[in-house]
Amino acid sequence: MGRKTAGGLVYSTDGGRMCPGCLRPEKDCVCKDRSRRTAAQDGDGSVRISRQTKGRKGAGVTLITGLPGNAVQLAELAKTLKRHCGVGGSVKDGVVELQGDQRLRAQALLEERGLKVKLAGG
Repeated sequence: MGRKTAGGLVYSTDGGRMCPGCLRPEKDCVCKDRSRRTAAQDGDGSVRISRQTKGRKGAGVTLITGLPGNAVQLAELAKTLKRHCGVGGSVKDGVVELQGDQRLRAQALLEERGLKVKLAGG
């Protein structure tokens, strides 16, 4: 039985997550199929807005995850969101961070742009 079998191995305790193209552990992937989706793109297509204070000395930030687009588009959207909310912020690992509790303002702007938005957390 060769490496290319119908179905293929999805997860192995030996090597972790497997590449669907070459059926090797993702860290050892040799296939040329780089059009695979990244972990940030997987999901239900909803943009999630949450608030976090953990590890920030009590200062709250609004986190926006699941936004479509590349790094340049995310930076442009973050700039628009910061201007709309009147606060500072940044983009880190595909997540837009806004200073303070800006969930409702950000939700309104993103829904105006036609995105499906969910408020996450309490």
